[in-house]
Amino acid sequence: MKTIIIGAGASGLFLASLLKKDYLILEHNSQIGAKIKISGGGKCNITNKFVSEKNYYGNQEFVKEILKNFSNKDLLSWLKKNNLEVNLLKENQYFFKSSDVLLDFFKKNVKNIRLNTEVLEVKEDLSVVTDKGVFKAQNVVVASGGLSFKKLGASGIGYEIAKSFSHSVTPLKPALVGLTVQPSESWFKNLSGISVFAKVKVGRKIFRQNVLFSHRGITGPAILNASLWWDRGKITIDFLNKEVFSYLKNPNKQISTQLPLPKRFIKEFLKAVGVEDKRVKFLKKEEKEKLKLLNSYEFAPAGTFGFERAEVTKGGVLTQELDLNMQSKFRKNLYFAGEVVDVTGELGGYNFQWAFSSAYAIYRSLV
Repeated sequence: MKTIIIGAGASGLFLASLLKKDYLILEHNSQIGAKIKISGGGKCNITNKFVSEKNYYGNQEFVKEILKNFSNKDLLSWLKKNNLEVNLLKENQYFFKSSDVLLDFFKKNVKNIRLNTEVLEVKEDLSVVTDKGVFKAQNVVVASGGLSFKKLGASGIGYEIAKSFSHSVTPLKPALVGLTVQPSESWFKNLSGISVFAKVKVGRKIFRQNVLFSHRGITGPAILNASLWWDRGKITIDFLNKEVFSYLKNPNKQISTQLPLPKRFIKEFLKAVGVEDKRVKFLKKEEKEKLKLLNSYEFAPAGTFGFERAEVTKGGVLTQELDLNMQSKFRKNLYFAGEVVDVTGELGGYNFQWAFSSAYAIYRSLV
């Protein structure tokens, strides 16, 4: 056996489909592609119309080089070549009609898989120890994913393997995940189920997407993206697309009748900042200042919803310790692909793109 692939997720399955022979996938779940199955609401957001290294948290120069050899255009070309039809939705995101389209392709084209096989360790000679025995090959590819979606059998074995070969693993955190809030933002929880379009700023990153209030805090696409770039400190939300007083033009009408926001939201916001819903002409100077918070509401999240609700894991095997073939600089013929590496994409197909691009880099090295 030439190559053992640990993990039957997007990276492992794609690599195997390219290799065609002399490989064996070891997967601890009872089925392949568990995360592919549920991603994108069951439609698998495979890539994005616009992809660059700037869409990734991590070593962006490294990402740039990996994407050069297998870009979003290359992925779309591969899909077309294999009659895997995708649709452009949400302006720039590519989805399948159903995730089963991709899974059925892999089931048909990737045959050498041992399911229900738990990898325990990889030894110095690259023999892979499992609960079903020891497997040996010339190359070992760790494509075991991250810690997100534990209910799907997420495992930290990839990180343990990396550490056993003296690799650095950067701190592992939930990402593309909702954020819990401090007591000062308890009013968010009273808005559970309400969604508004907003501009969310975290550091130098800005996301113009929906935010969704939850009984646990705040979520929605803009917040999921913000969570990738947030570690500590404040996030700023502009709930309006124009300056607040450009809406409050009629001095004889109440605040709530003039703002283009859900009435429930306005009620809770005014209550939170201590402003009565009154006619605009009766607003005091300090009350007007408080209303400006609708354009720049700052809050410091208490934390995240955790790995159980996270779509991806931020952190992983340090890219500086890998070459541009995704091969370990410490042990020849040992490779790492996909989520297990310290590269995490934003929401919108970027993480599947990374899974495929990193697997392709390994393929080029193996053939």
